[in-house]
Amino acid sequence: MRVLTPVIFVLCLAAGMASAQPAMPSPSRAMVPPKSLTDKVGIDQNLGAQVPLDLKFRDESGQTVELSKYIHDKPVILTLVYYGCPSLCTMTLNGVAKSLKPISFDVGKEFEVVTVSFDPSEKPELAAEKKASYIKLYGRENAAAGWHFLTGDQPSIDALTKAVGFRYTYDEASQQFAHTTALILLTPEGKISRYFYGLEYSPRDIRLGLIEAADNKIGTISDVVLLMCYQYDPAKGKYGVAVFAVLRIMAVLTLAALGTFMFVMFRRERRMAPATAAAATKPPNEPPAQA
Repeated sequence: MRVLTPVIFVLCLAAGMASAQPAMPSPSRAMVPPKSLTDKVGIDQNLGAQVPLDLKFRDESGQTVELSKYIHDKPVILTLVYYGCPSLCTMTLNGVAKSLKPISFDVGKEFEVVTVSFDPSEKPELAAEKKASYIKLYGRENAAAGWHFLTGDQPSIDALTKAVGFRYTYDEASQQFAHTTALILLTPEGKISRYFYGLEYSPRDIRLGLIEAADNKIGTISDVVLLMCYQYDPAKGKYGVAVFAVLRIMAVLTLAALGTFMFVMFRRERRMAPATAAAATKPPNEPPAQA
């Protein structure tokens, strides 16, 4: 049982650390649009839906590209913003860069980030400025090859936002777009895997989401163990401790430890059996002869 104790301690410690993390803002707290716009603004989860990969956008240099250029062999973090946004979109992108820094995976190596403007009036020059700013903030070598800032025309924007369930509208009163915010995680095939809400994102959740989206082709053994202990909650848009899964793991480890203990004891007993039998059949020592 001594072998099992450290393992249980580590599992409990990991669960405790996860529960101690500050709660991420919910979609409702990320942005509260005017009441007249609430039916037009929000995010409808389309988990498992396919994003059209043939949609055409413009990259930072002004070249026309299809989404399939960026979504083909790695998981993708998709963010929908508009570059002229005075507050929320900047906070969203700041949160993305901040959350990606602690993750050992590198943008462009293990995954891609695709940021798309839903304002059809924005041009590649503005996208290039935003890219330069956030690549510098992220601070990883070669990140420019993996974080893409796109602009596009209304039909492509509409098709993409509809596919991922992103609802927004233009508010004439404020002369701004009313929208909420989320990170949308895609598989290498372009299917929607996860939604992460708010303005700040848990690095642990993003890492686990990337591993699941990649079908465990990235990450370590410890990540696989963590995924056995955590499960994604679509309602909250984050991972939580899977209590029953942890209990099952602990039960399996307990049985394994007991089995190992019994195996060692039986093997030891079998090794000692011949010596014990020989000692039992050996005649007692004769008393010394009398003078």
